[in-house]
This record gives sequence, structure tokens and C-alpha cells, in this order.
Amino acid sequence: MTTHPYDRLDPDMIIDAVESVGYRSDARLLALNSYENRVYQVGIEDGTPLIAKFYRPERWTEAQIREEHRFSLELQDAEISVVAPMVNAQGETLHTYEGFQFALFARRGGYPPELDNLDNMLVLGRTVGRIHAVGQAGAFRERQAITVERMLTQSRELLLDGFIPKSLVPAYESLTTDLKEIVESVYSEVQPDDEIRVHGDCHVGNILWRDETAHFVDFDDCCTAPAIQDLWMFLNGERHERQLQLSELVEGYSEFCDFDPRQIRWIESLRTMRLIHYAAWLARRWEDPAFPRSFTWFNTERYWADHILELREQMSALQEEPLRLL
Repeated sequence: MTTHPYDRLDPDMIIDAVESVGYRSDARLLALNSYENRVYQVGIEDGTPLIAKFYRPERWTEAQIREEHRFSLELQDAEISVVAPMVNAQGETLHTYEGFQFALFARRGGYPPELDNLDNMLVLGRTVGRIHAVGQAGAFRERQAITVERMLTQSRELLLDGFIPKSLVPAYESLTTDLKEIVESVYSEVQPDDEIRVHGDCHVGNILWRDETAHFVDFDDCCTAPAIQDLWMFLNGERHERQLQLSELVEGYSEFCDFDPRQIRWIESLRTMRLIHYAAWLARRWEDPAFPRSFTWFNTERYWADHILELREQMSALQEEPLRLL
């Protein structure tokens, strides 16, 4: 029977790991919604529960995780509302127990922001602008960058190597070849000066909204990318709605950081890369028992047919005029 590294991470080990860094648990555990890593709320005797995040083995190097932590703490020091890892008396944020690397975080409450509220878009834009003002003041040395090669080409090759049903391979191969050509052409406009340190995975699931404030969490995918990477995922609805949303985001963003309008043209290329990379992410993780249980619809004939249809729609989006600021 195939085993997975997380099979060893049972409740006793989770509690022992937290107690190994000086906390006394009351043995109350709550598994939180996370697939790439394993995240738990851990009850603490005579104290507020903590959040323990166990990093997926062999995904990131220790240097990459530490760079993620330093970026979060840099943002926290700038009084930006992010949930950064807790620092112990020895100045450490990353701990190891029985082969697992983990970090502890203070528990924060909140709910996803309502994206149809333009006032919320203004606040999100301001917060992202503040994050990027810090992000462009330094550079990552260890974290990945968003590239066509990593996000699209490698993902496409993985999916064609045994995941796409044979009957759909010709359509997928032809379509993704055309998409790759267009994305490479558009994304070649990105210059080194356009790339900064960004959150990398800015969607509503990574934001806790409370007291009219956006609290950004989970910098696990922080990377080097153009600023628009942290803005485009907030856009939804019809074209006129997305233009209104983008205008509010950029208005708030520009209070703290300059925005280059030419980056708007890269939105659909970034979306295309994410769609293909997301499917490949599920494929790469399919041996983790948590994935077949949670994503029952994946890797079925219907899923791949719908995926191809979505990519065809994306081809049309790539050929449309970019959104405009109003």
C-alpha cells in the first residue's frame, strides 16, 4: 500500500511538535482547510489557541521557507496587516520535529471580502499597494518567479504525460500549443524592472476581512512577479464590472505605489498560466490521499472536457482588447 509522508502526522505528533517549542497543549485539535500543507488549530492550556502549519515535505527548501518568513515579518514591521509566523525567544520562526518543518501563527478571525463592493476593492488596492511598496524595496534570492516555462510549459508536459485521456490528447495538445505561443509573446513584455516581491496567491481565501480591514494570510506562494499578479484575481463578473473593480483597485494601490497600466495587458496571460498550472498541481498531488477525497471530480473524462472548454474560452479572452482604467 502506498504511503504518504503526511500519514505519520497524527494528533499525537502534532501536539508533541507544538509542545517541543515550549507550549503546553490542552489536546484540542481542529484541522483547517489546507491541501498543500497541513494546518491545525491547536488548543493551548490557559491561553489562546495557535495555528500550526506543517510544510509539505520536499516542496520548499529551508532557505525558501525562511525567505517567506522574513518577507512576512518585514511587512508586519511596516505595520501592514499580515499574519506572520511567531518568533520565539531565540529569534526562530521555523521549527523541525520528526522530519517535519513547521511554523506557528497567532489565530486571527475574519471572513472573505465581498468583491462586489467597490469600497472593499479600494481597501484591497491600498493594502496590496503597501505590500508592494515593501516588496519592491528588496528582492528574493531563493523564491521562485512566475515564468511561462514553469507555469505553462512544464505543467502542460506533465498533463500530456498520462493524465489527459487519449481521446482528448490531440485537442489539448493543439490548443495548448496555440495558447503557449500567445502567452509567450505577451509575457515577453515583462522586464526585470517590472518584477517585485509579491504575495503571489491573492484570492479571497487568503484574506481575512474584519473591521473594514483586509488581513493577508498564507504567503506560502510568495514569489517574484509583476505587480498585477496580486490584483487580477480579485476581478470577477462581466467586462464592465471588471473594469470598475480594476479602476478601484488601482486607485487605492496608487496611493502607496506607482502602477504601470501596461501590466493590464498581462492579466489574461497570467490567468491562462494559472488555469493550466492548477490542473497540473492537482495531478502532481494525486498520490496524496487528501486530494482524491477532496477533489472527486478531478481526472475524469468530464473534467478534462470542461478544462479544454475553459481553455478555449481563455483563447478568446487573450484575443480581446485588454481592460481599461475608467
